[in-house]
Amino acid sequence: MNTLLEVRSGPSYYACIANVLDSVETKLSNANIRKVLVIHGDKSWKVAEPFFPSFEHVETSFFKYNGECSDVEIERVRKFAQEQGVDALIGVGGGKLLDLAKSAGNFIGKEIILIPTLASTCAAWTPLSVIYDSNGSYVRFDIHEKSAWMLLIEPGILLDSPISYLRAGIGDTLAKWYEGNALVEKIATKSACIELAHIAARQCQEVLLTHGEDALADLEKGKWTDALQRVIETNIVTSGLVGGFGDQFLRIAGAHSIHNGMTSVTQTHHLLHGEKVAFGILVQLLLEGKFWDIKQLLPIYEALKLPRTLSDIGLTVGNGAEIQKMAALSVMEGEAIHLLFPGIGPENVTAAIENLDIIATH
Repeated sequence: MNTLLEVRSGPSYYACIANVLDSVETKLSNANIRKVLVIHGDKSWKVAEPFFPSFEHVETSFFKYNGECSDVEIERVRKFAQEQGVDALIGVGGGKLLDLAKSAGNFIGKEIILIPTLASTCAAWTPLSVIYDSNGSYVRFDIHEKSAWMLLIEPGILLDSPISYLRAGIGDTLAKWYEGNALVEKIATKSACIELAHIAARQCQEVLLTHGEDALADLEKGKWTDALQRVIETNIVTSGLVGGFGDQFLRIAGAHSIHNGMTSVTQTHHLLHGEKVAFGILVQLLLEGKFWDIKQLLPIYEALKLPRTLSDIGLTVGNGAEIQKMAALSVMEGEAIHLLFPGIGPENVTAAIENLDIIATH
């Protein structure tokens, strides 16, 4: 393997246990951290505040973010953190907020503690931030030199998270296997780290297909169970390990390119990121000719309420222009789908989407 593989395994400390935040001040004090900045949103803080202890010996400042991980917002956090003279940043929220905390913390060279309020992505684990503009349009992603210091999952916080986000997390995390495995199949000689990433990707698939339905039902009941914890940790931890050890060799492929094409079509805007990726998995599998995998996934998608058909994503066979637009954007130069299918054209993707609808509805 000649291409450089950069490995970033994850946070220095991780825990998922009830009342885990009660130990934060002791850990901060032991690290000689005397002043912290807590970055949060309105919804995230409303859920997390009852579990967040009052510090006696660590001074705390608070910063409410504007809803996007943008360069403007990163600069705003950086400036405020430096004015306050903080020693560490604590991010409390969903993926965009955690990405914001990672970006700002790396920029000013301070420790980062992450407390997720959603289990929809691996943002809490990975030293990577997706950057958007102030209107929410994708700009780029940055890979940081330093991982978070601590990742702390409080079950009580995640029990109050929307079911739709856990469902979307399942869809996004399933792609770790279907995209990662397709990429690994093209590698003749695999390093130890690639092998570890491949094993983690397989674990994502096995856990989610086995426990995903039960986890969604348990979250709806407000019950913290083994199935729910397995799925949450798979979405955050195991998923993060795939990219952490596999780098670009297992990161994204066709499913995420299909997602990118879908974002341009208004009718699909009701879907969350992971739901679009889940539909993209099926399209990628059809392009690969892996019909057995599609047959296996369709009933599972139905049980999990993940999109399988054109109607599920808000379209019909009569929306030819929209389908062609999705297909064209998914194969633009630089899209990861070309890693699997060099030279693929929009007509191939259009046919795959239309054929998938026939398979899924019959």
